[in-house]
Amino acid sequence: MAELPIAELPPARCSGRFTISTLLGTEEGGHGPYTPTESSGCDSAQPTQLSGSTLCTRTFGYNTVDVVPAYEHYANSKGVGDTRKGRPSLADLHSILKPDPGHLCAPVSDPQRSNGLTEASPEETSAEPGTDPALEPVRFGWVKGVMIRCMLNIWGVILYLRLPWITAQAGIALTWLIILMSVTVTTITGLSISAISTNGKVKSGGTYFLISRSLGPELGGSIGLIFAFANAVAVAMHTVGFAETVRDLLQEHNSLIVDPTNDIRIIGVVTVTVLLGISLAGMEWEAKAQILFFLVILVSFINYLVGTVIPATAEKQAKGFFSYRADIFAQNFVPNWRGPEGSFFSLFSIFFPSATGILAGANISGDLKDPAVAIPKGTLMAIFWTTMSYLVLSATIGACVVRDASGSLNDSVALGSPGCEGLACTFGWNFTACAQRQSCRYGLSNYYQSMSMVSGFGPLITAGIFGATLSSALACLVSAPKVFQCLCRDQLYPLIGFFGKGYGRNSEPIRGYMLTYIIAVGFILIAELNAIAPIISNFFLCSYALINFSCFHASITNSPGWRPSFRYYSKWAALFGAAVSVVIMFLLTWWAALIAFGIVIFLLGYVLYKKPDVNWGSSMQASSYNMALNYSVGLSEVDEHIKNYRPQCLVLTGPPNFRPALVDFVGTFTKNLSLMLCGNVLIAPRKQKMPDSWLTADGHTKWLMKRKIKAFYTDVVAENLRSGVQMLIQAAGLGKMRPNILVLGYKRNWRTASPQSLEDYVGILQYGHTSSSVPGDARTWWWPCSWVQGMLWPHAGSATQHETATANLLLLPPSSDAFDFKYGVCLMRMKEGLNVSQVLQAHMDPTTLACEQQASTIFQSEQGKKTIDIYWLFDDGGLTLLIPYLMGRKKRWGKCKIRVFVGGQINRMDEERKVIVSLLSKFRLGFHEVHILPDINQKPQPEHIKRFDDLIAPFRLNDGFKDEAIVNEMRQGCPWKISDEEIDKNRVKSLRQVRLNEILLDYSRDAALIAITPPVGRKGCPSSLYMAWLETLSQDLRPPVILIRGNQENVLTFYCQ
Repeated sequence: MAELPIAELPPARCSGRFTISTLLGTEEGGHGPYTPTESSGCDSAQPTQLSGSTLCTRTFGYNTVDVVPAYEHYANSKGVGDTRKGRPSLADLHSILKPDPGHLCAPVSDPQRSNGLTEASPEETSAEPGTDPALEPVRFGWVKGVMIRCMLNIWGVILYLRLPWITAQAGIALTWLIILMSVTVTTITGLSISAISTNGKVKSGGTYFLISRSLGPELGGSIGLIFAFANAVAVAMHTVGFAETVRDLLQEHNSLIVDPTNDIRIIGVVTVTVLLGISLAGMEWEAKAQILFFLVILVSFINYLVGTVIPATAEKQAKGFFSYRADIFAQNFVPNWRGPEGSFFSLFSIFFPSATGILAGANISGDLKDPAVAIPKGTLMAIFWTTMSYLVLSATIGACVVRDASGSLNDSVALGSPGCEGLACTFGWNFTACAQRQSCRYGLSNYYQSMSMVSGFGPLITAGIFGATLSSALACLVSAPKVFQCLCRDQLYPLIGFFGKGYGRNSEPIRGYMLTYIIAVGFILIAELNAIAPIISNFFLCSYALINFSCFHASITNSPGWRPSFRYYSKWAALFGAAVSVVIMFLLTWWAALIAFGIVIFLLGYVLYKKPDVNWGSSMQASSYNMALNYSVGLSEVDEHIKNYRPQCLVLTGPPNFRPALVDFVGTFTKNLSLMLCGNVLIAPRKQKMPDSWLTADGHTKWLMKRKIKAFYTDVVAENLRSGVQMLIQAAGLGKMRPNILVLGYKRNWRTASPQSLEDYVGILQYGHTSSSVPGDARTWWWPCSWVQGMLWPHAGSATQHETATANLLLLPPSSDAFDFKYGVCLMRMKEGLNVSQVLQAHMDPTTLACEQQASTIFQSEQGKKTIDIYWLFDDGGLTLLIPYLMGRKKRWGKCKIRVFVGGQINRMDEERKVIVSLLSKFRLGFHEVHILPDINQKPQPEHIKRFDDLIAPFRLNDGFKDEAIVNEMRQGCPWKISDEEIDKNRVKSLRQVRLNEILLDYSRDAALIAITPPVGRKGCPSSLYMAWLETLSQDLRPPVILIRGNQENVLTFYCQ
């Protein structure tokens, strides 16, 4: 915590100890005793980060830049006209802030804000241009906004026209079971909605918003699109239901407009146009219309219940109504299956759509005062009251009306008349004839308008049917544009952004309304929705399944961010609800379920392919972390085996975009196979402030992703290169997911570089062979292409350039123990070099890396029918063979022929070749072309020997073969110098490198890639001599040269166990 000097603050205004109530009360009222005014200066280096609640940087009696908790610190976006507040950063708290007279501030308390902890406006979105901030949008509570809307959408024509018939078929008992089974699914879904909607602030978008923010854009986007379309088509379906009822009334009175089909089209288009007008008038008018429909339906229910207790007239008795009778209730309590639809699941599939509609309130979440309270309370109350209405209706009508009745007044008989069968005989009516012929026109089993017949006033039931259909159509007409608008604003799909614009204080999606209207009119003109209705039901069920799965998935991932305030849910119940919803989809219409799944999978695949740049903290992200953690921990319990060896590479690239060839080379053979880790050492004094590490890493990671390289990036800040490398080599990896190959670029400027950098480079190579976190572990490390600027560039720059390039290098530091740990090492040398930082002007903003033009390298192009030449000169455990083999498995290198070269004697060439071919065949690598090099031990050309001597001449000590003590004294301060004795002792090894270079030029001048086993310098070998060997071995070669040296432990085996 950075404290400010007390003496430098105005004592009159900012003195004394404050309590929390004093602080908050001052800001609330704006006139407290310690309220800052314009004349009171508050010293702050960053005044915009200090809220008024800190009271001139004095909090709880001492001076600090800390601020008290405030809502604005946690809000994703600021309210209209509100100045954004923010808490100070760690750097602000840690640093010493000096008062700056130019930054005097006077925090002004906001009288509209109570204590800094209150919430902002219900919808924290930016206002549309031209919107008056003074106009408050219309918001609804849980009754008007959710409960009534859901009840109206749940109630439908099935309630009036099909529930009595279902009661006759299944009986009261099984009808209740059907109702309760349907309600179980919707209740579980309602609980899941309640949990999701109370896990954070809910904005507009309804079902799409809940699913997408929980499961991610992939599933959320697909469901959002089909759910919006299903609602648009549902407008047509409910409107056609209304139009058919009106058409039937016109037919009864012989008053058809044109003909039955065209009358449906005319009435439907006129009706949906009127509904559109109500919607465009605003949510307030739409809510008033819904209340009107709600009252009509309630009156129709009351009318029905009153009718059940009114004594039945002779006309009603002839149609099967006898008021409440225990005998009728007992007979209708058991099922009486009839016709092709006379089965439990057939009736269940008919009734279930009448239980849906519970998402109507959630779909207008942006228009609710408090969605977190309104959605759970309103949805669950709507489910409860509609369930009660279904149960009461089925029980009452089952206790009043018999299953079969003729409707003829002539069928009345005296009680006990012979030949009369059936329950109606006990009430003085003989319906035996029509019942036996199955020609009865009335009764529960035959007359769909039984509710109208039972009611006190029949036209009120018709009005109820009108209210149910029109309210459902209006709810869908409002839901579709609201959901679609949120989807358009997220820009998950192309060509739909036009419909995301909102108008007015409620940001009404007028363009979405017009699109929904066009779709609805199109389907109304078809005038036949029997084939489309099952698809709509399956789309809604698909939404239910995903909502339940969202709740289950968010719970099972144990994410700390899953903290719903609604506690009355169960993750296992949610999973059960998701499974049951899928089963019901296939029970309703299996082909429609397949179509729904096909559309969801297609839209899901599109979003997965496009990978939209959104981050909503979904449960899928939490699940990915859980899976990675569990598998990584589980991997630690797996014993290593040669058969499962994978080359896991630590690539010292520096910034990866500086050395794209090195990145592409390693990425070629590690993709979908093993670990690749790019490391970077940022060199800076310990106290120097560095840029945000996460920002730098994010930029480099995005660059790797854009290049389609599956790799990790990590960086460390160190005072020097060696210590930074030590940090990386000790900390890189996790458990068994640790690098085992060290890859680096060849140091091209070793002759002109500083002696210390030369010592470090060769020391790293030697340590690379002899360092590992686990002794005996078969590991190999890859190092960056260069440690300093000159590493890859033939001419060293100025001291400033040298320091600049070094600061961006990516290195892997060696261990302090030379032979305690084992690694494989790989150096990569290209004729044109690897470092392209000068071309990229080196210090590019990390946030722009993903946008830069990608540099092309040889490893990204097709290699054709070239060769990959392997010079397996020494047995290193097989790593020299394995890396080229993995390269050859890739498509770009698949046509290349792999040739293996080994040393041998001229008089035993055939025998040695057979031995090597037999060994390679046991490894199953597919290498069949083997060449023996009998002339490997020949003396090189004199001019090449002279070139080597000239190469090491500047590094010779020229001691004249003096004794060791004198040589060590002469070499003090310059350990890289080569004594005459060392030159003589290593003469044969030096000439071998010269000869090998001649062989490489003869055999592999036109190869696509050369892999060769490099020499290993013994202890005490001067760094300049070792670099001279590497330089001589790989010079003048056009193809990329890979110097691979394993750790002398097997990475290949020909055994199956």
